[in-house]
Amino acid sequence: MDMQAQDITISDNRTLSLYERMLLIRRAEERLVQAFKEGALPGNVHLYIGEEAIAVGVCTHLTERDWITSTHRGHGHFLAKGGNPAALFAEIYGRGSGPCRGFGGTMHVADFSMGILGANGIVGAGIPIAAGAALSAQLEGGDRVAVAFFGDGAANRGVFLEALNIAALWRLPLVLVCENNGYCEFSPTETVTAGAIHARAAAIGIPAVAIDGNDVEAVFDCAGAAVARARASGGPSLIEARTYRLRGHAEAEVYWLSENYRTDEEVVRWQERDPLALFVAKLQRDGVANAAQLAAIDAAVTKRIADAVEIAAHAATPAADMLQPFLSGAAGTTEIR
Repeated sequence: MDMQAQDITISDNRTLSLYERMLLIRRAEERLVQAFKEGALPGNVHLYIGEEAIAVGVCTHLTERDWITSTHRGHGHFLAKGGNPAALFAEIYGRGSGPCRGFGGTMHVADFSMGILGANGIVGAGIPIAAGAALSAQLEGGDRVAVAFFGDGAANRGVFLEALNIAALWRLPLVLVCENNGYCEFSPTETVTAGAIHARAAAIGIPAVAIDGNDVEAVFDCAGAAVARARASGGPSLIEARTYRLRGHAEAEVYWLSENYRTDEEVVRWQERDPLALFVAKLQRDGVANAAQLAAIDAAVTKRIADAVEIAAHAATPAADMLQPFLSGAAGTTEIR
């Protein structure tokens, strides 16, 4: 099955919705840049700036009942899946109104009610969780799917091959999305990863393709085919979306790195391929929206993020007794539906 050959029509309204959701992620992450510099955050953050087209292009096809697993760079996945921005900021700020009561923080934000099984600070750990969710969906019946977002570094973890193998054997409704941003932390991907990542799935019979992860419409088309295949009991698929993070591996890296691991010229080249800038140019070129309409969307999104930050910043920190269910083990009995 050629996942790039699907003809999926995107209406003007849907196209503007893609733009708005990408912009929501960008403005949220930019606000976190500011908060980090101000010392307003309780710790470090790993930002999704430059990769927004992937999360949005994929999650647009998902419902609240579908599941996703995420990575340490997970804010974009949370928002693309429909997570509440105020809840996200509350969790990152360590507030009790966060979906994990402030105990999860930036690398472990989750919201089961939205099908968000969680970001994960362990590289590749979300892959087997998504495979388990896909197995659960299959046993339950119906058309639920699970999506695992992971980076190129996670493709070198053993759980990646294990999940591919079991998903292929059991034809699980699983979509694996590798966000290949060219770096495994500070190491260029080509120095630690042999061959093409998507070819690893193709070798065991899973439909797999590499696409431009900075083109939201290309991601939308490819993901639509993969999700439709999973819903129809057609089995798993893998998408390798090639992209680039425009910020560092982590915002705090400037304090511990003694030298740059990528050149200014390289960053500038990728800034010219900023997925939001490319999409804005296309929207205007195609007559979908003019500059005034896009500015109005930006103003509304910016206000929404400002309001979310205001709510989170004034929320209470978690009370000590909130820890009791976790200490007693009762928190582990929550049923995921």
